[in-house]
Amino acid sequence: MGAVEPKGGWVAAALLLAVSGLAAAADTPPPEFSLTDTAGRVHTPAEWSGRRAIVLLFLSTDCPLSNGYVPELNRIAHDYSGRGVAFYAVQGDATVSADEVRRHVKEFGYTFPYLFDPQESLAAYTGATTTPEAAVLSPRGELLYLGRIDNRLEDYGKQRIQVTGFDLRDALDAILAGKPVPRARTKALGCSITRKS
Repeated sequence: MGAVEPKGGWVAAALLLAVSGLAAAADTPPPEFSLTDTAGRVHTPAEWSGRRAIVLLFLSTDCPLSNGYVPELNRIAHDYSGRGVAFYAVQGDATVSADEVRRHVKEFGYTFPYLFDPQESLAAYTGATTTPEAAVLSPRGELLYLGRIDNRLEDYGKQRIQVTGFDLRDALDAILAGKPVPRARTKALGCSITRKS
C-alpha cells in the first residue's frame, strides 16, 4: 500500500516556507498529512497530541551511512519513547519501490514506524536535505532541531572512532527539560534526499 497524498495545497506552502528559510516557524500551523507506514497503518498529526516531541528521521534504504545508524536510532527511540517522544522514519528516496522499503525495514529491525512520503512533503516542511538527518518538532509542528544524529562522521570518508557529540539526544534532553535546544541546527552529512523528477 502506498502513501495517501497530503491534503490541499500544503505541499506548495511547505516548499515556499522551506525555500524562504522559515520552514516550521513558530506561527506555522502543524502540517496536514496522511501517510502510510510499511505495515499499512495511516499516520496523521492528530497522533502527536499529548506528545512532548516528535522526531522525524529521514533515512534511505540504499545509503550506507543511514543504514549504519539504525541500531543507534532504535536505542534512542527506546530511551525516549517512554518519555513522551514519538519517532518516525521517513523514506528519503522517493524512487525506491514500496516492496524494497518493506524488505529493508524488516531486515534492519526498525522499532518505530517507517513512513512512505512519495511527495517528500515532510522533508519540504522541515527543510531536511540529507539521509540520515533528524528533525525534532513540537506537537504543534514547530521545528525545534534539524541536523545530524551525532558527530560520528567528521567529514565524508572520515568517521570518529569514539562519538563525542550526541546532538539528537542533547536536543531531546533540552526539550524534555523545558530548555532551549543548545544547537538547533547542525550539519548532517550523508546521502541527498532523492525526489521523483
